[in-house]
Amino acid sequence: MAGTHSPIKRRVDRLLAEAGVRVGGGGECDPRILDDRFYARVIAQGSLGLGESYMDHWWEVASLDGMLARLMRARLDRRVMGWQAALDRWRGRWFNQQTRRRSREVGRRHYDLGNDLYRAMLGKRLVYSCGYWRGVGDLDSAQVAKLDLVCRKLGLAPGMRVLDIGCGWGEMLKFAVERHGVEGVGITISQEQAAFARELCAGLPIEIRLQDYRDVDERFDRVISIGMFEHVGHANYPTFMDRVRRCLRDDGLCLLHTIGGNLTRHVTDPWIARYIFPNSMLPSPSQVAAAVEGRLVIEDWHNFGADYDRTLQAWRDNVERAWNRLPARYDERFRRMWRFYLAGSMATFRTRNAQLWQLVLSPHGVPGGYVAPR
Repeated sequence: MAGTHSPIKRRVDRLLAEAGVRVGGGGECDPRILDDRFYARVIAQGSLGLGESYMDHWWEVASLDGMLARLMRARLDRRVMGWQAALDRWRGRWFNQQTRRRSREVGRRHYDLGNDLYRAMLGKRLVYSCGYWRGVGDLDSAQVAKLDLVCRKLGLAPGMRVLDIGCGWGEMLKFAVERHGVEGVGITISQEQAAFARELCAGLPIEIRLQDYRDVDERFDRVISIGMFEHVGHANYPTFMDRVRRCLRDDGLCLLHTIGGNLTRHVTDPWIARYIFPNSMLPSPSQVAAAVEGRLVIEDWHNFGADYDRTLQAWRDNVERAWNRLPARYDERFRRMWRFYLAGSMATFRTRNAQLWQLVLSPHGVPGGYVAPR
């Protein structure tokens, strides 16, 4: 246990002070340490220890997202990493963490948690990705604006056949079919999502499949992928782009909507990997460009990552209002885990350490040029 004057405690206090955070300082971003084991755990395990000790209620803070944003601005997440992060980096560089078998783990552990949780959090539409807040003031309007933006960028028209890779709960395809008269195929690796999407899209010309993207071998006029590329992994980026090209007609378009990182990495944060998105990673600009090169033409690259902070805040407000109505399996430790996940994500986008990209891709380049809607 770290005593009041222990070297470990003094080191942690110094690091926090560099970020403008003071233990017991009384500010909304100043934590109260409830268990002195916190200090050694954070030094030994980095972000994993920080997140787990919060889940275990070893510390508390009034503004969790505010405190985490300060730590990220001071780049403490890069300076105190722990042994698990080093091991994960080695594994991520040399081993494919997103094989067919491993890729299904995120569906089972995250997306299959329960539709009740996601319905409570996401709003009127089950859209688990960044909203588009230009000219709107609430979450539901921002999600409609995002769905509409995707349709406009793709120039959807009646009779087109659309593939949605990572279709989630089916909202994107339903919107596209009802507003633009297309027909669609949606694929997901989540059983809960597939069951919900089939019910949501019943009676519409939409087929929902429980299928890996590597197994799709058909031609489509348009391909959409929203919030799925984060689970593909650097070893599979070329395979993903090859599959998109194989599925696209020569005059087709693909819209890729993904979170991206500023730096090239081969693994995600250890806490995120253990508790939220196993086997995930954020692509960097160079990794995306390298995967596209020789396969597709980049027509447009749109960044509205600042909108994700507002989206996450709205999700947090929704789920905090709903906890008492949700089943007992979402216990206090789960709630603290979920709060840390949402707050950490807010901080990441607020500090612009992560971005939200929409790329429009074509097989050969749009004749005369592509005009990007906004």
